[in-house]
Amino acid sequence: MPPSLPDGSADGEFPVGSLADVRNLFAAIGSRCRAIVQGRDETIALVLIAMFADGHVLLEDHPGSGKTTLAKGLGGAIRRPPQDQAVAAMRRIQFTPDLLPSDITGGMVFDAESKQFVFRAGPVFANVVLADEINRTSPKVQASLLEAMAEKQVTVDNQSYPLEDLFFVIATQNPLDLAGTYPLPRAQLDRFLFKIRMTYLSKEHEMEVLTRWRAVRQKPPTFAVSPATFLAARKLMLDAVQVSASIMECLCDIAANLRKDKRVALATSTRSLVVAMPALQARAMMHGRDYVSPADIKALAQPMFSHRLELLPGLKDADTVVAECCAPVIEAATRNSLAGK
Repeated sequence: MPPSLPDGSADGEFPVGSLADVRNLFAAIGSRCRAIVQGRDETIALVLIAMFADGHVLLEDHPGSGKTTLAKGLGGAIRRPPQDQAVAAMRRIQFTPDLLPSDITGGMVFDAESKQFVFRAGPVFANVVLADEINRTSPKVQASLLEAMAEKQVTVDNQSYPLEDLFFVIATQNPLDLAGTYPLPRAQLDRFLFKIRMTYLSKEHEMEVLTRWRAVRQKPPTFAVSPATFLAARKLMLDAVQVSASIMECLCDIAANLRKDKRVALATSTRSLVVAMPALQARAMMHGRDYVSPADIKALAQPMFSHRLELLPGLKDADTVVAECCAPVIEAATRNSLAGK
């Protein structure tokens, strides 16, 4: 990251006039997150790719692995303009068995002054929403996020209320072998661009956490940008990074292989291919390219497709299925790109 990156002004200004500026912004937000969460560089990169691609992320691991800290660190990178505080930069929703849908979306409340019912927005009206332990609540409550994640709006009492263009959900869940958890339905899993499994830190990274935790708490990083700046960077990236017809064909061939694989009961949807393209563009931008390559598909295939598969009874290793179905397609695409086809 260049040493001249700003610390974040009062209104979150940041130059985004070129693809290099977008990459610098990506790096600056990544540095902010890495200063708070040690040993999670790969996870941070995937979360940022999803955010730049206008997707959502599901993080899975045991409690205490840094999922919530990462989400709060990313939320802190968004600075709302002082004159516009109607929407929060970041909100955390703790999912529990007794939660109600209105606790997330908001609801109608009686205003004593006007003597009318008015809509009171819920915590989902934020730029970054941390849905903490989303699998500890009932399917009815889980489903209250579906419309928000898919259409960036919520409907209450037959009235739709739009969310902001920068609306990003980081959901966390504990493994399903823990008591009191509800598996997410397939339709909701399909709303997440990535599912990322976070494993235990190495000894070296845990030592780094123990050494630096007090300093990070006393002096947290301050870099932040406005939602408008982030949206401008996203638009520039989507316009500047090219997705060739061969890359689109590669995605379709991977989907075809998954759908005809005998181990798969339910394969990837067309929607998963559509949302894959901006994710591939974000990774290409991250690596300094203005075009998507087969290497981007290879790097993102498993977190992008594995959670969308429903395997036959007795089978659990979706990552292996995705890898085996992707390998011949990516190999052929790589040979064709090298041959200039």
